[in-house]
Amino acid sequence: MVETKPIVLVTRKLPDVIEARLSRDYEPRLNPNDRLYSSSEMIERAAGADAILPCHTESFSAEILEKLPQSVRIIANFSVGYDHVDTAAAKARNIVVTNTPDVLSDATAEITMMLIIGAARRASEGERMVRAVEWRDWSPAFMVGTQVTGKRLGILGLGRVGQVVARRARGFDMEILYHDEARLDPDREAGATYFERLEDMLPRCEFLSLHCPATPATRGIISEATLAMLPDGAILVNAARGALVNDQALISALKSGKLAAAGLDVFNNEPNIDPEYRALTNVFLLPHIGSATRETRDAMGFRAIENLDAFFSGSEPVDRVA
Repeated sequence: MVETKPIVLVTRKLPDVIEARLSRDYEPRLNPNDRLYSSSEMIERAAGADAILPCHTESFSAEILEKLPQSVRIIANFSVGYDHVDTAAAKARNIVVTNTPDVLSDATAEITMMLIIGAARRASEGERMVRAVEWRDWSPAFMVGTQVTGKRLGILGLGRVGQVVARRARGFDMEILYHDEARLDPDREAGATYFERLEDMLPRCEFLSLHCPATPATRGIISEATLAMLPDGAILVNAARGALVNDQALISALKSGKLAAAGLDVFNNEPNIDPEYRALTNVFLLPHIGSATRETRDAMGFRAIENLDAFFSGSEPVDRVA
């Protein structure tokens, strides 16, 4: 008797090695053209599927989860963030939800440092100037930015990624401050200064880097009120989730000069971001590529498959979040 393999709906094009591994042990429904499915298409393609392996580009609201076929028993996300899934609704449907933590910390920390340096040293302006043949000469007043070395870096959320960012930033002799739900143990804190209240940390931050998940408590946490607490000329970077930021508040702070610059890899309503960002010269913009290295994307895929393997073998997935 031929053993039936679990059917897995794969919503986006995955690395070749990941699709090969899925094809070995599962019956995957692949997306070779990497087309973004509408919610109705995804629900239709999930007919008879035992699992869905999506990315953060797919939304699983309570309404969508209710419409999924009863055959779907697990959503194994190809992402560390899972705010695109209504986990309470998934639990109500007895659908297990997993993510892929740990494996993208280094890559995301690298992008964070790029955002910090790129925003501080006006990299976008300089790159455009060279390409447009607008670079005329050198002078002491030309393209003056903000020095990174020795500055105070506030980290909002000293979790896996935040801790790696702190280690990288210490290479620039930055002083690390952080705010989180609770103070970390000394080994993970590694000399960083803890602030129980965010409002006590913000006035000391010459740079502020966001590394907390998007939750009801943190959505829009970067607001007109919190931005006003930063020192004049501070620099904000975000490689976590766009939902942490109130766009109009940030844009106003950049236009007024309250902030010297910002570096952003994530946005609300991606990829249809607020068009005002594109018009600002003091914003270093990237298209959500924090985990975009071959090594990391492969590791994310294998981690998602490990969660599927555990589930279908009757074990508890190590990365279960719902």
